[in-house]
Amino acid sequence: MTSQVRGAQLARLLGQWHALPGRRRSPDYAALAGAVRGLLADGRLPLGVRLPAERELAEALRISRTTVTAAYRQLRESGHLASRRGAGSWTMLPGTHRVASTGLWTPLDDRDMIDLGVAALAAPPQLLPAARAAAEDLPRYLGGAGYHPTGVIELREAVAAGYTARGLPTSPDQIMVTSGTQHALDLVLRLALAPGGNVLVESPTYPNALAALAARRARITTHGLATDAAGWDADLLLGSLRQGRPKLAYLIPDFQNPTGHLMPAELRERVVAAAHAAGTDLVIDESFVDLPLDGTELPPPVATFDRHSRVISIGGMSKPYWGGLRIGWVRASAPQVQRLAAARVGVDMASPVLDQLVAVHLLADAPAIVAARRTQLAAQRDALTDALARRLPDWRVTAPRGGVTLWVELDGPISSALARAAEEVGVRLAPGPRFGLDGTLERFLRLPFTLPAADLAEAVGRLAAVRYDLDRASRPRWQEPAVIA
Repeated sequence: MTSQVRGAQLARLLGQWHALPGRRRSPDYAALAGAVRGLLADGRLPLGVRLPAERELAEALRISRTTVTAAYRQLRESGHLASRRGAGSWTMLPGTHRVASTGLWTPLDDRDMIDLGVAALAAPPQLLPAARAAAEDLPRYLGGAGYHPTGVIELREAVAAGYTARGLPTSPDQIMVTSGTQHALDLVLRLALAPGGNVLVESPTYPNALAALAARRARITTHGLATDAAGWDADLLLGSLRQGRPKLAYLIPDFQNPTGHLMPAELRERVVAAAHAAGTDLVIDESFVDLPLDGTELPPPVATFDRHSRVISIGGMSKPYWGGLRIGWVRASAPQVQRLAAARVGVDMASPVLDQLVAVHLLADAPAIVAARRTQLAAQRDALTDALARRLPDWRVTAPRGGVTLWVELDGPISSALARAAEEVGVRLAPGPRFGLDGTLERFLRLPFTLPAADLAEAVGRLAAVRYDLDRASRPRWQEPAVIA
């Protein structure tokens, strides 16, 4: 069944649509249509959702029905709305868009686009030799069915050894290999969270984690992160655990996505203790743990302080190695891993054997690969921060000590408008509201430093021009948008 947004709900999402840049020279219906397209562009209005009837929306916005009728007509003409008599009107995107590798919509002709919406590196040069070596290893697995719900033993041993080297003794029985970190999170939620369960997350946080929680119909509460280097407010975070007593908390303590904060060891220990007292399971996302920069020393893993099997750690190879290698994992107690494997059988059975063998060879070469990644990312981070300081000095940036993203505080609540305008000049952005629950965070923007320095400098130059034009726009600059992540 197609979901529906009511008039009052859409009015709340639209906000001050009549006060957009250039509004004075734009007819009411055109401004309203442009605002709806903007909601589609930054993902706050889903695709395939039925919009309210014209009369209902007119009453909610306190405007004439004629204005809403004309706005809907313009949306149909631009390909953003489909209507059928007696069935209503629902959102869509024009035919010149396709589903991207992220699962979201993107323009077909995007070869010249500088994509700052995805925080991921290109494959390392060691990937091809690893693939060749994995193909030579494959024959010894061909005599079996190929189903390994917890993963092939070589990879589980390698991942367990990595945890042990970080000071967290781990056996292969405590590791389950998954098809990426997102898959790991989904499986953990299936096991640990009943539909409608209460979950605590950071704000801002990883958008796809919010999507996974929404799929479980979770009741989400948030703990706000500081915008400076301080990161987590210990009293607020611990108080949220003690008072809310959520069933589960999802945290990213190692170079948090998107802020880049690193949780100190003392707070990690206190969080585990508070979670145990509250009866809360902790899901710890370690996607960026391999990427400290500038010689930053990492605190012990959160699970080091766990004595009651309250901590489930998830990680993977997307960030330090390559996103196209869909290998992730869960570290938990051995009984939890077995329960996860049982839950997995109803989803996808097992991860590809060949991909797992590639991962084994990459992890064997991890010191060289990760060292090169850290050097590359540090240089690209510095290039991006330097370009921002030169071209957009009013934006506040705190360089992170690791990870792959900057969390930039803008000079006004313009993140979504900037993202829409930047699309027109060939830069794709992830606006701040994508990382929250309620359309806030408009003063913030996530900028990854995973592209070459020259591309980052060019992107900042285009953003500077767009930012200058935003204050001087004489008309709305909406065009066919792309939803980004």
